[in-house]
Amino acid sequence: MISEYPGRARLARRFALTLCIAPLAGCVTTESYIDTLPVVAPVSYPNDALRRLPPPAKKTAVAVYDLEDLTGQFKERENVQTLSRAVTQGGAAILIKALQDAGERRWFMVLERKELDDLLKERQIITEMRRLYRGEEKINANVLPPLLHAGIIVQGGIIGYDTNTVTGGAGANFLGIGGDAKYIQDVVTVTLRAVSTKTGEVLTSVTTRKAVASYSLQGGAFRYVKLDELLQAEAGTTYNEPKQIAVQSAVEKAVEAMIVEGAELGVWSFADRAAGQAYIAAYRDEKYGFRLTAGAVSPSRPQTANAGDVVDTVPARPVRVTQRRVVQPKSSAAPVTPRVVTPPPAQPIVRRVPGVNANGSDAKPAPGQVRGQPAQEAPRDLPPAPAPDEPAVGSNDSGAEDAPRTLIGMLFR
Repeated sequence: MISEYPGRARLARRFALTLCIAPLAGCVTTESYIDTLPVVAPVSYPNDALRRLPPPAKKTAVAVYDLEDLTGQFKERENVQTLSRAVTQGGAAILIKALQDAGERRWFMVLERKELDDLLKERQIITEMRRLYRGEEKINANVLPPLLHAGIIVQGGIIGYDTNTVTGGAGANFLGIGGDAKYIQDVVTVTLRAVSTKTGEVLTSVTTRKAVASYSLQGGAFRYVKLDELLQAEAGTTYNEPKQIAVQSAVEKAVEAMIVEGAELGVWSFADRAAGQAYIAAYRDEKYGFRLTAGAVSPSRPQTANAGDVVDTVPARPVRVTQRRVVQPKSSAAPVTPRVVTPPPAQPIVRRVPGVNANGSDAKPAPGQVRGQPAQEAPRDLPPAPAPDEPAVGSNDSGAEDAPRTLIGMLFR
């Protein structure tokens, strides 16, 4: 039948395709009437109190590494095993935000230490890129200045999460119409401490608790309005306080308490001393109540003085080496004429007596030398041999008339 009518066959195929696509229409994301738009987290009461702190005398640099979950607890579900943690694992982010909110960002300068590896890697990228593309072996401090360091480290953790600390409820029913209410309370505990970077001394330590409330309200009616007509109605609501908000409130209260106790111990100070003393007095009344003692009024201060003071790292200037050419000044004096030494004339040949030096002293012959003969390395020139008619040396008969005569010769002549 369908083949006989092509128009009907085409219509049947379109209808079948529509039936196949119809279930997929539910996958399209649409906004319902109960959906709400995202909003910025509103200021809570603990956060408002933290922001209204009196301003400090000066800003303090602090470092935050982590705020760990030390409870080790998981979410509790009936007949179901879950690996979800009972409290948030983002404690460090909450703590950093609370420190920045203190006094509207006037109390602390928070330094990044949670993701320090990422920070160092990014600085290494800058250094390497400038070395490759600009040939800089040493980066200019104006391009990449030194990292700041903190005099105080803020540490701590979420140390407790206790469930069902308080459980209660109430209800009433009359002629099939009634209602009931149930109440459950959990407690989260947070601790914070300020540690000196110089000495490692714990300057102050505080602990705060926040109750996590959950309640349920229910009401209903069950009765016959007529013999054959029955009325049945139910209504109710349940509220569970987010545990992340509870942890956030506890951390903000801990930061406020740490600031007040630090000012009380002299770690930092308020700019307005009168306003600071009033704030410290109100904090003591909240913490101690009627249990305030004389020791709590004047507590012992930490041994580390001026823990928040730090010395900034100043880049060293490169040593500049200058070369200077020293030019010898020209002298105005007359030029110096070199002295010419003339060697003395050759001495006449002197006949030497064998075995006697030129000065008349005896000389020992050298090894291999005959006494009375000169050394081989210093040959000497001998006088010529005497002629046959030449008188002997020391003879008085010289044959000359004018020869000098001795006294004995004159007497015996």
